[in-house]
Amino acid sequence: MLRCRIDKGEGFYIDDKSIMQHKTLEYMNKTEAYQELTSDYCPLTDILHATTKKLELPYLYPLSKIYKLGIPIRPIVSALYAPVNLISKFLYKLLSPIYLHVAHETTVINSIDWVRKLEKYTAHGYLKTTTKFITADVENLYTMIPREGGLHVLLRFLEKYSKHGKIGPFSIDMIIKMARLILDTNYFAYINKYYKQTRGGAMGSAFTQVYANIYMLEWEQNLIEHQASKNEIYGRSV
Repeated sequence: MLRCRIDKGEGFYIDDKSIMQHKTLEYMNKTEAYQELTSDYCPLTDILHATTKKLELPYLYPLSKIYKLGIPIRPIVSALYAPVNLISKFLYKLLSPIYLHVAHETTVINSIDWVRKLEKYTAHGYLKTTTKFITADVENLYTMIPREGGLHVLLRFLEKYSKHGKIGPFSIDMIIKMARLILDTNYFAYINKYYKQTRGGAMGSAFTQVYANIYMLEWEQNLIEHQASKNEIYGRSV
């Protein structure tokens, strides 16, 4: 048996270890975002530099989505001591404030935020007996972002919201290079095997959070504009 943390909540879920491993490997095969490395050496060797004492190869562990049918898993890559972890956190802190400022009207932080938006919607007289509430879920968001397509979206975001071609003191080119470095070193271990994520970003990576949000922001623009033109609301939980 295996005891693991649950997704989106506090607590633990107990299941047969082989079932959890099967769900994890099934997820990896389904998304086609991972590639098993068949050579015997650890891929961490290729990206090590002078400082090695505190570096560790990231590892994958599953969280159980007990709120969904079939209890699927969310694979988290723990990269606390990964070589690019600090760069990932740095880009998150650099880009997140910009994203949250740009998308604050359509970003929902928690249920209280939703209630406030609905209260405002109702106060303006837009709530009718014919109003429909629709929810949707982007399946496997972090692993469905195409490699170059995602970077192109990030580039357009940076070009649109930069000042004189820079975000703070950093050029757009430098930020893209850091993003590529993070995505190019998505190696991890799982059940005594090495893998590289070839699409999207690692769940558990700080940069992946803002990277996915920026990608979705461009994707959802037509829907946002349509809802605004009809005095309707749209929001996405982050």
